[in-house]
Amino acid sequence: MPVSFAPPPLFLTLLPLLSRLLPSLPPTVRDVDVPPLFRERFILSGYRPVGLTWRCYVLSLFQIHNETLNVWSHLLAAACVVTRFLLFTVLQGGGILGFRLQGPEGQGFSLDASSLPLVLYVFSAVIYLSCSAAAHLLQSHSEEAHYSLFFLDYVGVAVYQYGCALALCVYSSDAAWRQSMLGQIFLPAAALLAWFSCIACCYAKLRFRRPYPLHRKLCQVLPMGVAYLLDISPVAHRLATHSWTSNSALPLHGLQVVVLFLLSAFFFSCPIPERFSPGCYDIVGHGHQLFHLLLSFCTLAQQEALFHDFLWRRPALLREFGEEHLLLACASFPCLAFCCVMTALTMRRRAKEQLMKEQR
Repeated sequence: MPVSFAPPPLFLTLLPLLSRLLPSLPPTVRDVDVPPLFRERFILSGYRPVGLTWRCYVLSLFQIHNETLNVWSHLLAAACVVTRFLLFTVLQGGGILGFRLQGPEGQGFSLDASSLPLVLYVFSAVIYLSCSAAAHLLQSHSEEAHYSLFFLDYVGVAVYQYGCALALCVYSSDAAWRQSMLGQIFLPAAALLAWFSCIACCYAKLRFRRPYPLHRKLCQVLPMGVAYLLDISPVAHRLATHSWTSNSALPLHGLQVVVLFLLSAFFFSCPIPERFSPGCYDIVGHGHQLFHLLLSFCTLAQQEALFHDFLWRRPALLREFGEEHLLLACASFPCLAFCCVMTALTMRRRAKEQLMKEQR
């Protein structure tokens, strides 16, 4: 009796539906096949065609192109940040935002000002990693989408800058630094510099066209560099005045500040190694990918250091800072985020106007 290998009727019914939901993606193209706005120096291939549907760019998450590693490095880092935070909450017996898993207080939920800066830090890290991944995944849709998504990326960076500043000020500073003039003005100055970084990066993105002049990179790097130097000043003071073996967090801070961030800043500023061999590192190994990977490790190391500092400092936080002061400092976080979002929306409107003038 012959054996039938005919597919089941249900499969025949679903096959056309699946083919519509998961369309075959067009192959990648060379740099000359996309507008100049989408080209990167010394990257000659691996570009996705411009003008496809949004669904195609979402599905390109599973396609090999010159942005694949940029997207996945930050998506996986965001997942690691969230997972590690949840594990930290459970393994430490609760207490984040007053959620208790054990202890005499029983179970419940209440606002805990001492842990709120840590929660905001984790939130800011997830925001910047997610915005970056979205920008690199979807930016090829159109010129308007390219500008809009990278403005969103700069908002994420600014929010993360202030999230770092807030957490480092609360958990990683010592009394001598807090009593200094820098410590007194630290949070307002960090908020202003984060906002200025967002403005400068958005302006540079909109103002300059390829081939980018040197001052375009300076317009982006200098504000972020100054903001970073201010943000890490609590940690830099501790690293300079304490033995790195005196506290479990200090080696992690040293790794993050001295090694990972400096290397990531280098690869962000210099198109290396692709400069020396154009076309050889289009898919794997170009400078921006190395920047993304190093920045992801930098964030994970900083988060781990903050967990150590949080456990070390938490018993005395309310006494040293006061609950009202902590809540007021945390309230400045959404204010900074709002200012950055409004900046991005303003720049997006100007970008649309500029594109409409060019199309006339």
